[in-house]
Amino acid sequence: MNAPLRRFGLLALTSLALGASSALAQTHGGGAAGPGDTVDHPLDAATRSAVVESLAVAVQRWYVFPDRGAGLAKDLRRRAAKREYDRITSQREFADSLRAHMQAYTHDGHMRVHYRAEPWPKQAENEGPPPPEERARQLAAERRQNFGFQRVERLPGNVGYLDLRSFSGLPEAHATAIAAMNVLANCDAVIVDVRRNGGGDPTLLQTVITYFVAPGDRLHVNDFYLREGDRTEQFWSAANVPGPRLNGKPLYVLTSPLTGSCAEEFAYDVQTHALGTLYGATTAGAANPGGLFPLSDHLAAFIATGRAINPVTHTNWEGVGVKPDHDVPPGDALREAHVAAITKLLETPADEDHRALLNRALERAKATVSDPAEDFVRGPRRR
Repeated sequence: MNAPLRRFGLLALTSLALGASSALAQTHGGGAAGPGDTVDHPLDAATRSAVVESLAVAVQRWYVFPDRGAGLAKDLRRRAAKREYDRITSQREFADSLRAHMQAYTHDGHMRVHYRAEPWPKQAENEGPPPPEERARQLAAERRQNFGFQRVERLPGNVGYLDLRSFSGLPEAHATAIAAMNVLANCDAVIVDVRRNGGGDPTLLQTVITYFVAPGDRLHVNDFYLREGDRTEQFWSAANVPGPRLNGKPLYVLTSPLTGSCAEEFAYDVQTHALGTLYGATTAGAANPGGLFPLSDHLAAFIATGRAINPVTHTNWEGVGVKPDHDVPPGDALREAHVAAITKLLETPADEDHRALLNRALERAKATVSDPAEDFVRGPRRR
C-alpha cells in the first residue's frame, strides 16, 4: 500500500506538488499545473486502470472518515467498471475527472488528484523527508515567493499591513515571518490579509499567531484528529518569539472565498479566541489536513487523513467556511478594515496632534480604491 509521499499540515502541497508556491492553485485550482507543467503526457489503458485502483485503495485506507472512504473506493471502481474513464487519454484531464468525482462524493475540498509533467520523486514507503533534489527545488521556489510574505507596510494612521499568500511548511520560512512581524511592531493596529491565501502548514501559523498572544500566556490554538494511529495532535502558541509582541493592538483579518485551509484556520483561530475582527467574505470551507499519495509517475492524490477540532467550538469550518464578523465584498475589505482601525485609534488619541493626524489618515483610508472583484473569484490562476 502506498504511503504518503509527504505529510502536510493543511494542504501545503507547495512546489513539491505543483512546481509552484502559490497556495491558491492548491486549494482552488482544480487539476492546475504549475509553471513548467505544460507537457501533458498521454494516458494508456494500463496506467488508467492502475491509477483508479491505487486511488481506491488509498482513500479506503487513509481517508479520515472510514465509511465515506470505503464508499468512495466503491464509487471509483464502479465508474471504472462502467468504462467512464476509457475515453480519457490526457493525464491532466484524468486528474480533473478524478478530482471532480472525489469531491462530488465526499464534499471535501481537500480531496483531489494532481498532475505533474516531471515524474514524482521516488520515496521509501515509510514517511520521511523529500529527496535532496526535491527539497532544493521546493526551497528555491518558495524563496522566490518570499515564503508567501507578499507585502509588509505601514498604512496611514500607523496601521500595519501584512499581505500573506501562504503558510509555508519549510523551516526557513520562520525567519521571514519573524522579520515581517517585527516590521509591524511599532504600528498601533495591524491588518493581516489572507484573501488570496489558499493554505499551508500550521507550524508557521503558530509562529505568526504567537505574536498576538500576551507574553507568558500559552494559547491552545487548535487540534487535529488523525485517522492513522487514532490520535489527536494539539497546537499551542509558542512560549517565546523573537521581538516584541503585538497583543493588545487592534487586529483585523481580511478573508475571501479564496481563503482556504490553513489560512481559514488562522481566521477561525483569531475569531474564536477573540484575538481580532474579520472583514470580508465567507472562506472556502476546507478544514481537513492530509497527505499526498503517489498514484503513478505523473499523478498523485491529496487525501484528507484528519480533521481540525477547535478547542473553543469543538468543531471546525469544513464545508461551511469561516464567516467574517463584518461581511463586505472582498475587494472592499482592506478599505473597511483600515477605516475601522483608525476609527478605533481615534477613541484614545495621544494628544490633539495625534487626533489631527488620525483624522487625515481616516480621510485617506476612506478614499482607498477597491480591489477588482474578479481577483476573488475561483477559477484559473491569474499570472
